[in-house]
Amino acid sequence: LTPQLAEMPALAELFRLFLSGKHLNRMVEPALWAELEQHEPAYAGLFVALGFELRVDARGFAWFHSTDASSNIGKVSRQLALLFMVIFDAQANAGKALQRFTDWLIDREWLAEVHEQQKDLLDAEGLSPDGLIDLLGRACTLGFAVAEPAGWRLLPAVCRYLDHFEGLAAAFRDDDNEADAAP
Repeated sequence: LTPQLAEMPALAELFRLFLSGKHLNRMVEPALWAELEQHEPAYAGLFVALGFELRVDARGFAWFHSTDASSNIGKVSRQLALLFMVIFDAQANAGKALQRFTDWLIDREWLAEVHEQQKDLLDAEGLSPDGLIDLLGRACTLGFAVAEPAGWRLLPAVCRYLDHFEGLAAAFRDDDNEADAAP
């Protein structure tokens, strides 16, 4: 085991990052990503032995997967899902390609417009324009976004939410098509 650990110089850093609930993103931490990619089987095996499931997505992000979520993480995840949903909805309405979300710059002014468009939905969750900004800060902490001087950019880890949204949309279309086909 000692020789194997010697070949994993970023073990402590990766373990702390994943254990804190954060995502590793290739775009933000390319050296750490390269280390994980180079020794992925060894890291995954060690983390499994410690009781953690490492998931690495080829689109450039990794995280510890857990089916057990505390109520606080559940609330944050729900709010992040709502934030990303309204962002994707606004961008889709503007004709933007959803898969290019890492190219979008989200600034305070645009976020205020999105809040106005989805006011009822966001107010029901208790999210004001300032609350959305705070939530983007949380998204940065968890590796879903990165702060820039002019605003924020979403990171590849947001694919976890986008995949879910697209799956829900496809299921809705399938259900709708079945209802239309029924006598």
